Amino acid sequence: MIKKILIVDDSPIARKIMKTCLPKDRGYEISEATNGQEGIDKYLSVKPDLTFMDLTMPKLDGYKATEEIKKIDKNAMIVAATADIQPKSLERIMALGAFTVLKKPPRKSSLEEILDKVEKQLTEK
Repeated sequence: MIKKILIVDDSPIARKIMKTCLPKDRGYEISEATNGQEGIDKYLSVKPDLTFMDLTMPKLDGYKATEEIKKIDKNAMIVAATADIQPKSLERIMALGAFTVLKKPPRKSSLEEILDKVEKQLTEK
């Protein structure tokens, strides 16, 4: 069951849009990070059930942050949140262990679909 969500994105607007699209009635505990390194640090302290990871960020990008988090926790549920939908970018992030990709800007319907998929995956473990 998803209780804690971490949103890693350097854009305050993108983080706000993501939070706005999350269903309010599920009572998620939401944490935020502004770059990949902060995302790794928050992941370690918060231990989220689901992480939304932007791919293009300063300091440490989402590719490297995803790779590092997966080394720490091979079962980490990471959804790449990106406007970059080039096949090479998508293949790269999926190869690093992302669960799926959410196209930015997110829509409530696509976000809920992903939440349901993640929920299903977590209950099967």
